[in-house]
Amino acid sequence: MPGSPENIPLGECTLSQSRDQLTPPSRTESTVFSLSRTESVWTTENSPKKSEVFWFPIHLMSTGGSFLACGIIISGLYFAGHCRKVTNILGPALLSIGLMVFVVGVVLIPITKENRKRSKMKKNLKSTLN
Repeated sequence: MPGSPENIPLGECTLSQSRDQLTPPSRTESTVFSLSRTESVWTTENSPKKSEVFWFPIHLMSTGGSFLACGIIISGLYFAGHCRKVTNILGPALLSIGLMVFVVGVVLIPITKENRKRSKMKKNLKSTLN
């Protein structure tokens, strides 16, 4: 077959011939425009899992909880009378940092839920307007 793309040498093919061979059969609309108008593209989109959405607050809560637990243990060592010089500063510092990071993680959960609801409402509004 002389018209198939495999049999045409590179130097003998003109630009218009190569365009004709690469473009699909004639369509009235472009592919991008037709895909943007179909409902299935917007409605079949998979929503992310809860573990994917809430990974950052969970990570902050676990990190803050770890610091908080270390701070409690080191503060307990201070009050038990072990290593007073090191635990004097380190215990309260770990307690405060751990509590602060843990609370930030706890507060981020309702904020993430609200943002998720808001983005769903925007997607629904866009799909009804199209």
